[in-house]
Amino acid sequence: MEKATFGAGCFWGVEAAFAALPGVTATAVGYEGGQLDQPTYKDVCTDKTGHAEVVELDFDPAQISYEQVLDAFFALHDPTTLNRQGPDWGTQYRSAIFFHSPEQETAARAKIEHLTAEGRYKPKRIVTTVEPAQTFWRAEEYHQRYLEKRGLSSCHI
Repeated sequence: MEKATFGAGCFWGVEAAFAALPGVTATAVGYEGGQLDQPTYKDVCTDKTGHAEVVELDFDPAQISYEQVLDAFFALHDPTTLNRQGPDWGTQYRSAIFFHSPEQETAARAKIEHLTAEGRYKPKRIVTTVEPAQTFWRAEEYHQRYLEKRGLSSCHI
């Protein structure tokens, strides 16, 4: 198993999209990339902790490659909007890849270079950050599988 962590806006819809991928064996939503230990949703929503809302996932590389996970990440959000996805805004909604190994960092940077070179988002530019994975702070239980618990398949994003 491998681990991957992504920030792509509100984590509810992002988690649902990743959980549906064959080869993804587990997902959890939480916070990463900030300065506060054990942040809460309320803390992160102040836009003062530096955390991003993220989805951490476990995947089986024999069933789905990290490259395919990256493709899904870029397909499910707009990587050209700085600190914003849809109606949600603030640094907690930034587009971010938190890498867990040098290989993941290399693959993430190569994917951004490839997408930029092919001009997929022109005239906009990709603003996705590539950051080392830090402490993943699991979000409150009511956020886990939020859409699934409510019988929803997607949210506004």
